[in-house]
Amino acid sequence: MSNIVIVGTQWGDEGKGKIVDLLAEYADVVARFQGGNNAGHTMVVKGEQFISHLVPSGILQGKLCLIGNGLVVDPTVLLEEIDYLNQRGIRIDPSTLKISERAQLIMPYHKAVDQARETRMGGAKIGTTGRGIGPAYEDKATRAGVRFVDLLEPDVFTQKVQAVMEEKNFYLKHFLSAETLDPEEVIAQYGRFAEELAPYVSNISIVIDEAIRSGKQILFEGAQGTHLDIDHGTYPFVTSSNTVAGNACSGAGLGPGEITDVMGIVKAYTTRVGSGPFPCELFDDVGSAIQKKGAEFGATTGRKRRCGWLDAVMLRNAVRLNGLTGLVITKLDVLGGLDELKICTGYQYAEKVLEDFPASLKVLEECEPIYETLPGWSEDISNVKSYDDLPRNTRNYLKRIEEITETTVQIVSVGPGREETIVLSNPFA
Repeated sequence: MSNIVIVGTQWGDEGKGKIVDLLAEYADVVARFQGGNNAGHTMVVKGEQFISHLVPSGILQGKLCLIGNGLVVDPTVLLEEIDYLNQRGIRIDPSTLKISERAQLIMPYHKAVDQARETRMGGAKIGTTGRGIGPAYEDKATRAGVRFVDLLEPDVFTQKVQAVMEEKNFYLKHFLSAETLDPEEVIAQYGRFAEELAPYVSNISIVIDEAIRSGKQILFEGAQGTHLDIDHGTYPFVTSSNTVAGNACSGAGLGPGEITDVMGIVKAYTTRVGSGPFPCELFDDVGSAIQKKGAEFGATTGRKRRCGWLDAVMLRNAVRLNGLTGLVITKLDVLGGLDELKICTGYQYAEKVLEDFPASLKVLEECEPIYETLPGWSEDISNVKSYDDLPRNTRNYLKRIEEITETTVQIVSVGPGREETIVLSNPFA
């Protein structure tokens, strides 16, 4: 029996959705443990593209999918996503999808505050998606949040919303110079959501425990990436939750001893959406070529992703923070056609060489990448089915990643489709 955590190792957008979809074939349950609809997981099956934001990627495999207590959930988005997937022929009902009664709700005032703050900050903005994720986690931390269990208790819900909206409206009007919201309208709207979503609400921790006791295999799906973690990322240019593997336990409700493997998803190069330091960012024709060939636009926002060479300093950091037992390399095909490839193995800072990822953004912004250059390949690898059939230089690139990170590559993705994958070692086998 295996219980596996999937995490991103960079700044998100590593291709976790495809890998969760792929491995879900061997799992019985797929559980999402953090984040909100600021994440977009793209999956391509038989030429059809599916994008999920809240529903775990394993839904395409028909597995039981769980939305854990570590998430903040916008019910409008969730219901739209359920309708979208049902219309695409993916069955979603309370037998295939369950929501933690302890998951926090994203409210209209969270989105209003999020967007008004970014407007007020102007050029100094964080680069948030404006979907209310951060303000919802803020309220959770200050014990002013509203949970799904509260939504199912109308009197409790009404009391909580009225109390918190008095403060939010004051803040919106007098500090952010934004429009206020009507509490009664919010209460009525969410009352309708309660009727639709009540059958999905459950104690996810118990569902997971029962699955483990009956010998079922569980896949835990993270969102964003290690370096967007609220504690370990490039703070404050981070998301509002813990994205590292350890949060699978607190965000889903199980003990760490139940986790058997942690797989880190690594894009074959590095990308970043929004603001924040990016030592390996490319501003030349190579960066533009990678961006174009890799179709590097955010699945949630549509924003253009900044592109750069693979940063092994970040990867080593992710290996340690997550306790990675294996790597998955994605979008390897995008690098085809380049004469040479570069891997950043350290940072030059003043008179020092840094081999560890610094906490100081001032230091990180002044770091210059130290590159190791490897020969590229010209062959199209998108149809390759076997590791041994990859070009020699491709295999050398993968081998070098293993050597630098001291972690084994278990899966290689050579295209967006489920079938465009080389599995070297199935963690569920």
